[in-house]
Amino acid sequence: MLQLQTQKRDIFGKKTNMLRAQGLVPAEIYGHGKENLHVSVLAKDFDKVLKEAGESTIIEVVLDGEKHPVLIYDIQRDPLKDTYTHVDFYAVRMDEKVRTEVPIKFTGEAPAVKAYAGILVKALDEIELEALPADLPASIVVDLSDLAELNQTIYVKDIPLIERVRFITDLETPVASVTEQKEEVVEVTPPASEVPTEGEEKAEELPAEEKQASEKE
Repeated sequence: MLQLQTQKRDIFGKKTNMLRAQGLVPAEIYGHGKENLHVSVLAKDFDKVLKEAGESTIIEVVLDGEKHPVLIYDIQRDPLKDTYTHVDFYAVRMDEKVRTEVPIKFTGEAPAVKAYAGILVKALDEIELEALPADLPASIVVDLSDLAELNQTIYVKDIPLIERVRFITDLETPVASVTEQKEEVVEVTPPASEVPTEGEEKAEELPAEEKQASEKE
């Protein structure tokens, strides 16, 4: 299990910018009725663990030598600098099931895309599931090579079962499909010579008698 070293912090609010300037990320550890633990973690260490574990794998955060099994529950980023500004760790018990969302990993190629010039539509990017912390998968693999025909769809129910894991997402939820390309409707504008003038339009609207009188004038 991946470990992440943390340290206690007593800086809050806007003052946490001082931590970020030192390459630290403010964080919280909470869950199961525990008192919130205010900590900080090195941004580079957190980034490495996140890339390896993702947000659906249990890791251990270490604080003063004590290990806490947690899920990376929430991550806040600075959209301009693309840096971490805050992290929440949710403490879990290894003997209690948890619910979390796991990312979908698409593999293979859909034959219908090449054979029929179809369009691949990925309708879902994560699945909610329930399992003991140790049984949580890092991702759910979906094989696109099963999409051999147009308008064919892979549903959650089509994903192979994973031992000791229960899907919470509705089994009838579409995951991926291949659809036909829609033909573009091109509106043809008549040539300028065929477009009636304002006077001609009004003449068409006149009764026959008035139209003849108008033409004599």
